Amino acid sequence: MFRWLRSLWIWTASLLLVLLWVPVVAAVRLGDSDPLRLRTARWFRRLGRVLARANPWRVRVSLAAAFDPKRVYVIVSNHQSLLDIPVISHLAIDTKWLAKAELFRLPGFGWMLRMAGDIPVDRRDRRSSARALLRCARYLRDGCSVVFFPEGTRSPDGRVLPFSDGPFQLAIREGVPVLPLAVSGSGAALPRDSWHFGPAGEIELRVLPAVSTEGLATKDAERLQLAVRDLISNELARFQQG
Repeated sequence: MFRWLRSLWIWTASLLLVLLWVPVVAAVRLGDSDPLRLRTARWFRRLGRVLARANPWRVRVSLAAAFDPKRVYVIVSNHQSLLDIPVISHLAIDTKWLAKAELFRLPGFGWMLRMAGDIPVDRRDRRSSARALLRCARYLRDGCSVVFFPEGTRSPDGRVLPFSDGPFQLAIREGVPVLPLAVSGSGAALPRDSWHFGPAGEIELRVLPAVSTEGLATKDAERLQLAVRDLISNELARFQQG
C-alpha cells in the first residue's frame, strides 16, 4: 500500500510540474528568435532536473575528463526507464532529441517537445525515419548535438539491447564524434511496464569518452555501433561490481 501511495504522489506531483512548465516554455518560445530554439530547449530540459528533484532518487553525473560541452556530438545512451529522460537532461549541453512520435501527441509534454524543436520519429515508417535523420543532420551542421536511444525501446532487464545503425551512419556522414552515455539505476527506480516506483536510491549518469568517426566510411557504421555498445555495456557491468 505504501508503494502504491508513494507512486501516486510522485506521478501527481510530476504531472502538476509538467502542466506548470508548459506556459513557462511557451513564454520563452515566444521570445526565442533563434532558428535552433536553443533557449527554449534549455528551459524545457530544466524541467527534467526539476522532476528529478521532486522524487526521492539522487542523480549523480560523472563526466569524462575530455568532455567538451561546446563540441557537437551524436549522443547515444542505453535505455532502461522513462526516468532516463530527466536524468540525461542533467547534461549541460545544447541538444535536440529524437523521440517516438507518440510522445509528441501527449498533452503538455508533447507540446513542449515541439516547442523545443525535438524530432518525432515513427520507427515503423521508413520515410519517417529518413526524414527524422535528415532533420538531425541539419541540427548537427548548425552546431547542435542530437540525443538518441539506439536500442529503440526500454530494456526489460537492464541489459543493453541491440543498437540500430542509424545514429552511427549519421555521425560518420556528418563527421562528428559519438558520445556514449551509461545510465544505471533508473530501471530499478521505475521498471519498464510498471507505474510503481521502486525503493529510493541513486541513479547515475556516466559520460564516457567520445568516440571519433575520423577516417570512417558509412560501411563502418556497424563496427562503430558495436564498439560503442560494448563501451556502454562494460560501463554498466562496472556499475554492478560497485
